[in-house]
Amino acid sequence: MAGIDESLTFYPLRIAVLTVSDTRDEQTDKSGGLLAERLTAAGHELAGKAIVTDDVDAIRRQVRSWVDDPGVDLVISTGGTGFSPRDVTPESVKPLFRREMDGFSILFHQASFGTVGFSTLQSRAFAGQIDDTFVFCLPGSTGACRDGWDLVLRHELDSRYRPCSLAGQIPV
Repeated sequence: MAGIDESLTFYPLRIAVLTVSDTRDEQTDKSGGLLAERLTAAGHELAGKAIVTDDVDAIRRQVRSWVDDPGVDLVISTGGTGFSPRDVTPESVKPLFRREMDGFSILFHQASFGTVGFSTLQSRAFAGQIDDTFVFCLPGSTGACRDGWDLVLRHELDSRYRPCSLAGQIPV
């Protein structure tokens, strides 16, 4: 049966949070703040937090620096996954992937459909692996980040989740 097995040990991950936005700063970054709060409340470590503009090179530079940092196990980004001309997170990150995680997008959209209905179609949420680092890219709204963390990532990143969790795939 799927779920958290409390008899197992929890292994915290070192997670970096990237906000992609032309308009947000530390005070107005509610989505990045929500992700940082949720992951630390779950027992993980906030390994880094940054805000970059909707710029392909800026996004790639920040993601790549965290992928190359042995102190970062995983990256979660928020923002830039919609369809406005400035939304370039998929175009920035996907070329860096060695593997895509198609199931994440499917599960995210299923979870999001339950809260925003057909508006979930306006998101290009995605995930994959750069070298050995998993990268999850969520939309920029706090509701989408809440859905992504509470309904998908919280479970998948908990080493006690059975029958298996992604935490077991992250090299330590």
